Amino acid sequence: MKMKSSDSELDLIRVEKAFHKRIPGFCGPLSAEKTPNGQSNPTYIISSKSGKYVLRRKPDGVLLPSAHAVEREFRVMTALAESELPVPRTHFLCEDPEEIGAVFFVMDYVSGKVFTDPGLPGLSISERTYIYDQMNLGLAKLHKLNPEMLGLSDYGRSGNYFERQYSRWSRQYEASATDHFSEMEDLQQWLKNNIPEEAGFPCLVHGDWRIDNLIYKTGSFKLAAVIDWEISTLGNPLADLGTQLMQWEMPAGIETRGLSDIDRKSLGIPNNKDYIENYARRVGMTEIPDLTFAVAFSFFRMAAIMQGIKKRVLEGNASNPEWGIKGMNSIQLFVNKALEYIKSKD
Repeated sequence: MKMKSSDSELDLIRVEKAFHKRIPGFCGPLSAEKTPNGQSNPTYIISSKSGKYVLRRKPDGVLLPSAHAVEREFRVMTALAESELPVPRTHFLCEDPEEIGAVFFVMDYVSGKVFTDPGLPGLSISERTYIYDQMNLGLAKLHKLNPEMLGLSDYGRSGNYFERQYSRWSRQYEASATDHFSEMEDLQQWLKNNIPEEAGFPCLVHGDWRIDNLIYKTGSFKLAAVIDWEISTLGNPLADLGTQLMQWEMPAGIETRGLSDIDRKSLGIPNNKDYIENYARRVGMTEIPDLTFAVAFSFFRMAAIMQGIKKRVLEGNASNPEWGIKGMNSIQLFVNKALEYIKSKD
């Protein structure tokens, strides 16, 4: 039996065999529900008599180099299992694409609340303040972890983090580009000319630190789990701060998920200055850094990611085609917002 979906890529009989083989005490039968998230890697909630799980697999079709790295996601989440930062418990990684049709891994399903709107509508001022403080605390905990003690000393390449990340995402963008526009060329040139020098030791970087990649406990709103570690690596912690500020610079709305035109103070959501200062205090940072490059780079990376999704939509192998069509129209917006942000800091 195959699951009904737009790309019908999950064979439940084969999945159940894989679960029986690798998860002690697993009891079928199972059912699967594809989540609307996991645009890069198709993601499913697996329900069975023995509990609920999450399966993440690589998508179909020709994949860009180093993209869709579920193997790395499994490795880092497994390493973080005993750390202060909460993550879903992993069960197994299957690197044989013949088993269910793609490389995949399985982790626990973590119940709780995922907020897709950073404005947190329907909550009280104190709840919003607490949720963002939990997010800030989680980021500080992440960056204070010792990669070597976690067995992750080889999890990232040596050298300047932003330099190698710019190179990587430039290659990704060019490999998936379907058209070219001058604003993207201007942004790439600015980034290339303004790569900051590396300072300090590399830490574990999530790579996509946004509120919709966090699960909060229902009721208490305490941070329950950090998810979506696909582009994590070792590098500059300012990258994660840049990603969060980047999201806040986007317009409010279901598709853009930003805070730029919202009165944050009236909602109990911290402004950039307070949020950065709280983070700096928690990690022991004595000087507040310039985050212009980190924010601009985060916009660029999102544009490159959306370009990859656009290419998969056009080729017919996107995980969520409907969402992908909406998202691919935001490429120009990400680039324009980056250039606006750079100009505002001149």
